Amino acid sequence: MSTTSRTRSQTRRSRALGIALTPKAARYLEKRPYGPGQHGRTKRKSDSDYAVRLREKQRLRAQYGIREKQLVIAFKEARRQDGLTGENLVELLEMRLDALVLRAGFARTTAQARQLVVHRHILVDGKIVDRPSFRVKPGQLIHVKERSEALEPFQVAAAGGHAEVLPNVPGYLEVELDKLQARLVRRPKRAEVPVTCEVQLVVEYYSGR
Repeated sequence: MSTTSRTRSQTRRSRALGIALTPKAARYLEKRPYGPGQHGRTKRKSDSDYAVRLREKQRLRAQYGIREKQLVIAFKEARRQDGLTGENLVELLEMRLDALVLRAGFARTTAQARQLVVHRHILVDGKIVDRPSFRVKPGQLIHVKERSEALEPFQVAAAGGHAEVLPNVPGYLEVELDKLQARLVRRPKRAEVPVTCEVQLVVEYYSGR
């Protein structure tokens, strides 16, 4: 898929889900705050309970850019842990390496963060990790490979070039952007995670299957 097609697809998906998945989609939603297609402006009849839960699950998936199988695995793990399953789920997803690369400001979008990891530009405690799903542990240091620091995307990031389109750095991360490094200081708390999702509906969706 070309970059233009991927951007158009993400914008359309953002409109369907009612959340901005990219900075460009956020600008588009400001102008057209309704669903895609010829019936996008039409007031639709109320969705069923199932449809509401399904859409919420899709919103969570889309914000992390993960496959259904990955979300199911994370849900099962969240259910085994103490505490509220929905909150556990978001907290586990937030400790993915690609999510933290985005939160730290090293990338502009989730897709770019994943690409940086896959292309072996990111290290964890000095070792290259090329799996976006890698679970970062509290205390571990995420940083850009020295030979990659001079690349344009990282120069833009180090200069704070993504600050306008990203949320503020959450409290569970300590970031030195000029050094292109960030440390996960503790497990994230759901209330701090900048993700739009009614997690209880996601729990209900999977529990009812």
